[in-house]
Parts: sequence; C-alpha cells; structure tokens
Amino acid sequence: MPLDGVLFIPYRETLKLLSVEEAMQVCEDVYHMHAKGSVQWSAPPSWKLDVDAPWHNHWHVKGAFLPEVPTTGVRMYNYYDDGIKNTVGQLECARYILLTNPATGHAEAIVEEHWTYAIRSTAAAILPLKWMAPKSPKVLGLVGIGTMGVNCLRCLLPMFKFEKIVCTSRRQETRDAFAKKWSAELGIPVKPVGTIEEVVRAADIGIGGTTSTDIIARENWVKPGATYISLARREMDPAGWQAFDKVVIDGWDVNIITKEFKAMINEGQFSRAQLHGEIGDVVSGKVAGREHEDERILIHTTGLVSQDIAMCHFVYQKAKEKGVGIKLPPTDG
Repeated sequence: MPLDGVLFIPYRETLKLLSVEEAMQVCEDVYHMHAKGSVQWSAPPSWKLDVDAPWHNHWHVKGAFLPEVPTTGVRMYNYYDDGIKNTVGQLECARYILLTNPATGHAEAIVEEHWTYAIRSTAAAILPLKWMAPKSPKVLGLVGIGTMGVNCLRCLLPMFKFEKIVCTSRRQETRDAFAKKWSAELGIPVKPVGTIEEVVRAADIGIGGTTSTDIIARENWVKPGATYISLARREMDPAGWQAFDKVVIDGWDVNIITKEFKAMINEGQFSRAQLHGEIGDVVSGKVAGREHEDERILIHTTGLVSQDIAMCHFVYQKAKEKGVGIKLPPTDG
C-alpha cells in the first residue's frame, strides 16, 4: 500500500486553525486525561543538548502518547540564549511537533508550533481560574506584558469583567504603550506602574509572565482572597510557597525535573505533602477548588507537552477538514 504524504502546517495557518476558546478546551480535555492517568510520557521525559559559548545553542526534545486522541507526538525546539538575548518566545527559534499514527507508526503531520505553544502556555495556566479564582475579581495585575501577558489577557477576557488592570514591564515606554492600547480597547483603566510589588499587591488575579530566571514576587505581597499565577520557573519566592492556603501545579513529575523546582524541594522549602493538588485533580473534581473568599492561592505551571501535542493534533485535524497546509512527498513517492 503506498504511503500518504506528511502534512506540513506553517505558522500562519495555525493562527487560523486554533482559537483561544478551542485552546482552553483542549487544555481542559488533557487535564482530564492526566487525572485518569492515561497519558504516557517518554523516557526520559526531556532530552536536552545545551551548547555553551560561543554558540549558546539549546535543543529540547519531549514526547508523549495520548491514547484517548489517539496520537503520538514529539516536540522539538531549538533556541539561542547567551544570558542577554533569549529567543524562546520568538519566531526566529525553531519549534516543531511531529505527529504519528500510533496504530501504524506512519508520520501524519509536522506542525509549526509557535502559536500553539504560545497560547497553550497561557491557556493551561488560566483555565484553573474557573475553580480557583476569587468570586468577582475586579483588578487584574500583569507582571510582564509581552506575548505571554497579551495571551493571558486573551484567555481572561471571556471569563471575567475586570474594572481595572495594573501592569508593569522592564521599560516604561512599553508599559505606557500597552496601557494606552488596552485601555482604549477594553474601555477600562489600565494603569502602568514602576514596580512588580505595586502590581501584585493591587491584584485580585495576578499573573507573572516574564522571561526572568530570578525571584521577582513575594508571597506577602499577595492579598487575602487573591490568586497568583506563576508562569516562570522561579518567579514566586520559593520560601513563601508553603504560606499560601492552596498551591496547585500542572504536574509534579514535570516540575521536579526542573532545577529550580527540585532545588526548592531539596532545600525543604516545600514538599509534595504541602501541595493541594495537580491542576488535573482540580479540573476533574478530585480535589476542591477555592473554598473560602479569603484564601490565597498560587497556581504554578511549567508546561505539559501532552497539551502541546493535543493542540497540534487538533490543528492537524482542522487543516485536513479545510484542505490547508503543504503536503510533503511520501517516503515511497
């Protein structure tokens, strides 16, 4: 039997094939899969090739099998990081997911994943607010207003009606421009401020979406009843994690292989016993969400490649339906 060609789906096409709402639903579906224990990780879960100066080049490869879809996928990305310039979130870095049919081993698609990765990174962290957010949040705080901050905003707007947004960034001109644009677009005050502390203290829902590897937020800045989302590996001071009423993360096994999270555990600043649960447990109802108005809740995500693969499979199916993408020649063609 002749082989079918592999469908390549470029970045521009992925923008048309995956909406924010669809991304949120895919994340929720995969959290349910994790709660049921059906997702199978690669071994090891992450393969890395890090090359030092003068190249500053980094390859990361991850994979997972999702029997409920079903699909098998491998995610490959390559970026430059010399400590000053980091291309992880930029279009110039290489980002691809290869999907295969687990029943045959045949390659099905290569998806350029800049959009799917960007929206997954935020959707997966914003989704648990359905269970963990304050009842009527009025003030949104954004620490970092780049791609992550904007995508968080896209995910949040259908969920809440904020009365005010407080934001900060490294450069004053950037945060001033952001405030002017979104204040006009949303019809609510967007206030740019000079410090992260001002943002976190004001927020009912606070979100840290910077590229910083340093501690930038403190637990005692988070007010009673607020929920704080940490998207960076070491953003919220590890010494303060145990002081939150509830801490939820996307997955213990994926976090423990990151050096920052592992160091926090090894130093006794936090433990699995102190974890309220994984986000999949909250989504599936295995553990409670917010139970009291004054609870202070921390949501921390590192990223689940299972969600990246599921999103790319969703994009692949829609591309087939719409007849878009580039069909590569089959191996025996």
